[in-house]
Amino acid sequence: MDRNNVNSFDWNDIPLILALARCGSMSAAARELGVDASTISRRVAAAEKELDLRLFLRDTTGYQLTAAGRTFVEYGHTVSGNVQAMLLASSRESQAAAGVVRISAIDFLFDFWLAGHVTALRAQHPGLELHLLADNSNVSFARGETDFALRLARPVEDAALIMRRLGELPMAVFGAPQYAGLDSANWSAQPWIGYDATLARLPETRWLDRVVPRSQVTLRVNGLGSMVQVCRAGVGLALLPCMMESMPGLVRLGGVEVTREVWLLSHRDAIGIGRIKAVAEWLAASFAMFSAC
Repeated sequence: MDRNNVNSFDWNDIPLILALARCGSMSAAARELGVDASTISRRVAAAEKELDLRLFLRDTTGYQLTAAGRTFVEYGHTVSGNVQAMLLASSRESQAAAGVVRISAIDFLFDFWLAGHVTALRAQHPGLELHLLADNSNVSFARGETDFALRLARPVEDAALIMRRLGELPMAVFGAPQYAGLDSANWSAQPWIGYDATLARLPETRWLDRVVPRSQVTLRVNGLGSMVQVCRAGVGLALLPCMMESMPGLVRLGGVEVTREVWLLSHRDAIGIGRIKAVAEWLAASFAMFSAC
């Protein structure tokens, strides 16, 4: 048998050949498979031609296997069984809420939001293994660098991605306890904590540029987590998410000044996988408890 014939053989014909061997007639095999008898006749003839083998002989009792046909059917049952086992195992793996799930976000969202909810997720789905990737760059879904990305702005649309708006992250002015009761009219005279030049386009930075003289921004950082900590240390005032009101060492000084949107990105082809669905539901539910102001 020519190797090229084997390579061009249509593996979808195996169930048809097995059914004809089992039933002994085209009409019975057609009823079993729910197809036309002419389809089975045409496909079996095409398979014999591709393989350059005679698999069946027709006599008065129906279709009988040749010696080559008996060998084909013997191995065909094994192949068919292995395919079914493969599909079943793959389906179970896809539906299971188990395995590695990677989430990319700025470190603040991990430190002050998700860290407090991981235990609940683990209790519900003990087979999950979360990888929290603190990174504000545009990671690649195509290269498998992440399964989810959390962003504080609506991302550029991409046909390969599902983009879900989780909600809003309202922000207000905070300071250490010594600033308690400070009126907004006196904010501009206080020391402030801002972002460095790499984050100049953020809404928080633009708000600070409008409200506070540049000379009053006495410390600049490149991350929200760092801003929280130096604000607690009394270095100056800062624009922080309202949920920080519950953190010891911080007092909120006014109403909402800036609101950021929180978006969840995931790959369109992965959303039906069990572990991805479980984590997506967990992220949405835990954010609902996170952003109240």
